[in-house]
Order: sequence, then structure tokens, then C-alpha cells
Amino acid sequence: MVLPLLPSAIRILRHLLHLGSTALGSATGIGCTVAAVASVGAAAYWLARRGPSPEERERARRLRLAAVGRIIDGTVTDALPAERDPETILYEYRIGGVTYECGQDVSQLRQYLGELRVDLPVQVRYDPYNPANSIVVAESWNGLWHWDHPVGTAGKEEAQ
Repeated sequence: MVLPLLPSAIRILRHLLHLGSTALGSATGIGCTVAAVASVGAAAYWLARRGPSPEERERARRLRLAAVGRIIDGTVTDALPAERDPETILYEYRIGGVTYECGQDVSQLRQYLGELRVDLPVQVRYDPYNPANSIVVAESWNGLWHWDHPVGTAGKEEAQ
């Protein structure tokens, strides 16, 4: 991010230095040089300090947990606002005698959900160094059980 600004900053400094020793010797020349250097420094600091968006950080967290997280069994306790098209999945799991109750925003992951049932178990991926950091679905991994038949329709196709 800072590299595209360097050629412009170098051109400005060359221009100021090219004005001659009288311009650099005057108060105006020194002030312009200091202002140019400060502006380039402030712009570089601002660009370097600017981090990823919250959505990018959440996606990176999901991908990291999907790649290196440990898997444990859990239970889906609720889906908000509804099972058919949830935005948040609430689930719980137990590690070392501690029960963790977590929720995951799945509004950006709807294509990976399939048919969700609250009464089925789930696989949870968690960070072994921070067990409260967990997921049940990501772009590259899915711990939800896929239920192909809505409630009450299992086996009716075979009977016909």
C-alpha cells in the first residue's frame, strides 16, 4: 500500500531539492520540505495502519479454524430467526468438563447450510488454545448434518 506513494514522494522531494540552495535555505523552502516529508509520512502511516474489514477478519478466522481447529461433537440448540433460513446458529459443546454455548452468524454462508435441523448433533471446530473460539460451518468445511428429507417425509419416495 505504501509503495505506490513512494514515486510521488520522491518526485516531490527532487523538485524541492532542485529549486536550488536559496530555496532550501529560506524559511519557506525548509517549511515546504518539512511539510512534504510529514505528509508522505502521515499517508504511509495511515495506509499501513488501516487493517482488514470486520467481514475479512471473520472470514480469515473461519478459514483458519476450518484448517487447523480440532473437531468435537456438539448440539445445535437454536437457529435464529428460523430453521429454514437462519442468520445465526446457536450451539453448545463440552470440553474438559466446561460447556461452551456459542453462536455463529451464517448469513453469508447460506449456500453451505442445506436443510438444518435443531435436534441433530453437529461437529464443532474449535481453537485448542481458546476453546470458546469455534465454528460449525465455513466456506471449506461443514459440521452440520445434512438432512435430505424434511420432517415426516423420510422414506416416502421408496414406498411409492
